[in-house]
Amino acid sequence: MSKTLKIGIIGCGGIATGKHLPSLAKQSNAELVAFCDIIQERADKAAEKYGVEGAKVYTDFRELLKDGSIDVIHVCTPNDSHSEISVASLEAGKHVMCEKPMAKTAAQAREMLEAAKRTGKKLTIGYQNRFRNDSQHLKQLCENGELGEVYYGKALATRRRAVPTWGVFLDEEKQGGGPLIDIGTHALDLTLWLMDNYKPKSVMGSTFHKLGHRENAANAFGPWNPEEFKVEDSAFGFITMENGATIVLESSWALNIRDFSEAQTILAGTEGGADMKDGLTINGENLSRLYETKVDLGAGGVAFYSGETETDSDREARLWLQAVIEDTDPVVTPEQALVVTEILEAIYESAKTGKAVYFE
Repeated sequence: MSKTLKIGIIGCGGIATGKHLPSLAKQSNAELVAFCDIIQERADKAAEKYGVEGAKVYTDFRELLKDGSIDVIHVCTPNDSHSEISVASLEAGKHVMCEKPMAKTAAQAREMLEAAKRTGKKLTIGYQNRFRNDSQHLKQLCENGELGEVYYGKALATRRRAVPTWGVFLDEEKQGGGPLIDIGTHALDLTLWLMDNYKPKSVMGSTFHKLGHRENAANAFGPWNPEEFKVEDSAFGFITMENGATIVLESSWALNIRDFSEAQTILAGTEGGADMKDGLTINGENLSRLYETKVDLGAGGVAFYSGETETDSDREARLWLQAVIEDTDPVVTPEQALVVTEILEAIYESAKTGKAVYFE
């Protein structure tokens, strides 16, 4: 394979123009050669700003996939189409980066994993919070055993009032849910990855639609339309792993809390703990005394590429393309992302039935 990868973008909305395209454009081993969106104007604008000379524009992703010169596809569409487009892309011989969550349902996510195995092509999911400086540093500490056996985690994705009012975020049919599947998925992925534990045993969940019906509500993005608000405004899960470890997941777009946080985790192990509130802090015990250490991540605590400052998304893009070129596993494997989707689905199911969901 050429050291320069030809990339096609399917879905040219906010996540593509706000994250994928700016970061891919910085990579010397990437060429953005094809753009697809059901709204041609969006694809045209993306191609004009980020595409190489002669970049092609499509409104049907199937036509884009007929281009045999494309090596990699980035899927940046609503959740309900992740699986269909990713599977088709893999079967067309492309490596795939799909935005989070992996899919709307666990069954769809499993189809994606099976397609990746069947075709031998790489598949990864856009969980960019793994690539933050604090996440990378804490992962190293966990791998080095600094926290000992991590048996408790809290995955935090809570907003006081920040309901996204654009696109299809409030459409349950398109998205599969609200804050749980939108931002809760990031916090859960981060926590599972840091704990290195992907064997859930049981899940209990609760979802609430208590505030979404309000007219002219205070909101960071302007009042939402109650008639369009078809998803939960908050959701919570209690997850027990096979080894007894426990994870509490909190997610909300609208919740009457003062202490809100997003894409953060709290870990507790036998030798120490960690939290990401107001920066990464490690706590522990030494010489019969308790201590807390706030980690300074501004002085090169994580190895930087070419001595330059990378954003989280830049690092995600670079390491993804590197995995394709060097034929190594991506940082986010499809097997890991599938477990995230299975747990999210179990929380929704438990909330509907009022019963625990058990994994075989």
